[in-house]
Amino acid sequence: MLVLDAVVRSYAWGSRTALARLRGDAGPSPHPEAELWFGAHPADSAYVHGARPRDGEDAPADGRSSLLDLIESDPAGQLGAEVMARFGPRLPFLLKLLAAEEPLSLQAHPSRDQALEGFDREEGAGIPIDSPIRNYRDRNHKPEVVVALERFDALAGFRDPARTVDLLGAIGVPELDPHLGLLRGQPDEAGLRALFTTWITMPQAMVYRLLPKVLEGCVRYLAEHGNGGEFAAEARSTLQIGEAYPGDVGVLSSMLLNRITLEPGEALYLPAGNLHAYLHGVGVEIMANSDNVLRGGLTPKHVDVPELLRVLDFHSVPATPTEGVATGARERVYLSDTPEFRLSSIDLHDGCVEISGSGPEILLCTGGAVEAHCDAVETTIHATQALWVPASSGPVTLTAVPHERGPLAHVPQDPGAGAAGGTGAQVFRARVGSA
Repeated sequence: MLVLDAVVRSYAWGSRTALARLRGDAGPSPHPEAELWFGAHPADSAYVHGARPRDGEDAPADGRSSLLDLIESDPAGQLGAEVMARFGPRLPFLLKLLAAEEPLSLQAHPSRDQALEGFDREEGAGIPIDSPIRNYRDRNHKPEVVVALERFDALAGFRDPARTVDLLGAIGVPELDPHLGLLRGQPDEAGLRALFTTWITMPQAMVYRLLPKVLEGCVRYLAEHGNGGEFAAEARSTLQIGEAYPGDVGVLSSMLLNRITLEPGEALYLPAGNLHAYLHGVGVEIMANSDNVLRGGLTPKHVDVPELLRVLDFHSVPATPTEGVATGARERVYLSDTPEFRLSSIDLHDGCVEISGSGPEILLCTGGAVEAHCDAVETTIHATQALWVPASSGPVTLTAVPHERGPLAHVPQDPGAGAAGGTGAQVFRARVGSA
């Protein structure tokens, strides 16, 4: 068991206060902190403390080693025979702590077959792996599960076309009538594809003419109906996105998606081809170990429209949050059909919890402070800190300890929790899914 240091991704949409608040810092971070990566992706591997150097090698001066290097040096000991047999000598999942102050890009991720074909195609074309126009940076798919630590707003999956017709009609923009006809005539995935394609390929001059009319319609709708209106949340989100990304055609496309709010502890599963965008909030995210993203707007980054259209799933699906499944008094599992990962949350108040498994695990503290015992090693981690537990380790015992750092996330509050002397804690457990 080793302490695991995350890699910080400082994207513009990140927050200077959210993760600082979790850590219990006295003030905001100097730069936006968007994601903390806990994993072994080649693009950005986390670091472990105290790993033994290989024979003939000196220990790093700072005592840290790349988790990617550690796994490559001892795949059997770090991953275990079963995981290696299923996924090869690499960690199959990537865990993140995410803080969105502004909306993220409109995006989707490929299936495994699409990723294999796309990666090989771009390799054959000679596009450098770090090129800004590269779509496929690895050969893996990227299904995801996100769990809210606080109220978390998102767009995910195409809304039922009939409901979208009602929404676009409700904001009362005559200039949208020709576009509405595409859905009225084909209220199915073919109609959604036709309208989405029309909007995302629209000349920019036309976007500049149409988008202000749509935003004005949203303002009128809220003025007439207030927050109790049937489509109030959708109208507010459109205005929020329009303010963050003026003149971006993705503002129009976002109106085709389900608007969803996750309450603390609720989760959302995002399979391949699901068009989505996180709007605001803090959450824990787990995914297959990939960085393949096809973007559709709301970003200054590369947007490849033909490739996005190739991977999108235009079937309308309800975006239904899940609270997970309780597997004991303290642990709750967020199920998916993805074999690469399994995510659960553990709430600690009194007593201790012992966990054991046959494969590698990452234990991420998101609230309070946790004392961990494993193989005669004892260490304490606080919110935003994590542990790497290799397959060769024995059982790990977790105990909440008094703390003075960071508020508890969605842990039920006890007197004093989140303040000096609090005793509650929360840990997310990331491991490989069942075969």
